[in-house]
Parts: sequence; C-alpha cells; structure tokens
Amino acid sequence: MNQFSMIQTIAIWALPVLFAITVHEVAHGWVAKQLGDKTAMMLGRLTLNPLKHIDPIGTIAVPLLLVVLQTGFVFGWARPVPVTMENLRNPKRDMVWVALAGPASNGAMALLWLVAIVVGVAVHTTLPWIAEPLIYMGQAGVLINIVLMVLNLLPLPPLDGGRIVTGLLPGKISWQFSRIEPYGFFILIGLLATGILGQIMGSMINGISSLLFSLAGF
Repeated sequence: MNQFSMIQTIAIWALPVLFAITVHEVAHGWVAKQLGDKTAMMLGRLTLNPLKHIDPIGTIAVPLLLVVLQTGFVFGWARPVPVTMENLRNPKRDMVWVALAGPASNGAMALLWLVAIVVGVAVHTTLPWIAEPLIYMGQAGVLINIVLMVLNLLPLPPLDGGRIVTGLLPGKISWQFSRIEPYGFFILIGLLATGILGQIMGSMINGISSLLFSLAGF
C-alpha cells in the first residue's frame, strides 16, 4: 500500500488491527466461560469495546511502528484476557480449546474480511466511494488476521500454539515444555530480529492468503 500517504495507510489498518486483536482476546474468554471459568466475564473483558483490551505497546506502538517503517507486515497484541485454569471443568484439556479459540477467531475474521473485499468489488462501479475503502481495509483485514493466526499457532509458550502443545503433551513432558514460557517472548524477539521468524511464517502466510484470494476469484 505504498501508494497511500502515511495517514491513509494508518486509517486503512487501524480498524482491522483493533478488531483482529480484540476479537482474538474475547474468543479466549468466551470459550473459557463455556468451559466453566467466568473470570473474564466478571472482570468485564467479554466485550468488543477495544478500550477494554488495548495494550499501549502491543495494540498501538508496535503496529504503528511497523506501518511507519513499511515493513510489509503488521502484528500486535492486546491485554491478555485472564483465564483461571483451575476453574475449568477439565483444566489441561480445556486450556487447549481456550488457546485454540484465539487463532480460530482470526481465521474466521480473515474470511469475513474476504467477504468485504468481494462486496467492495461488486459495488465498485456504482458506489466507488464505499467500495475502495472496503476493498483496501478488507485486504488489510485478511492479512493481519492471517499473520495473527499463524503467529499464535507457533508452538512456543506463551503463544497459543505453545499452550496447545502443553495441553496435548503427557504429564512430565508437558511440565518440562511449559518451563519455556518465561523465556518465550525473548525467543520470539530473537527469531524476529534474526529474520528466522519471517522465514518460518512467510511461506505459510503467503500460502494461506493466496488460497483465500483464489477462492474469492482474485
């Protein structure tokens, strides 16, 4: 989207990023509630109001910096929705479903943004002033949600993929694997800085986005 001014680019990305991060967190809390833990609900976090989920660094500073630097991709994070594992009916098994809910919501949102693109293309001739923003925001929405889905499914605690693996592994091995969590964020930053993360995620992101756009006839 290099043809846009910086303000236009931020305007295009702002809503898709906020929705992607907010719905991701709400999905965790909603599934936890269905499985017996009402912590997120009691703390008022089962809401799509982004103000309840914004992390100044992860929701604003990091995505904004990536847009300004024109890195070609955007990601971020919100304040994690609290989940009290002990309240779940089957804590180890149910945490797998709670963790999976976030990336699954991003996959669903990518499909919804794809529909927005299709609608934008369909009305472009008659309503170009609505169609063009819809198409560009749809493209941003598809990309940010695919990025968040792929990133969060990486098997590295505290990412959702790491929690899924922890829940699936047998007892002692699961405990040993979970001990990575305090260092997970630093490992992720190291992978990002060295370009390894881009290599791991790049082909998956391109493959999924190409598949979605081809299904929509683009």
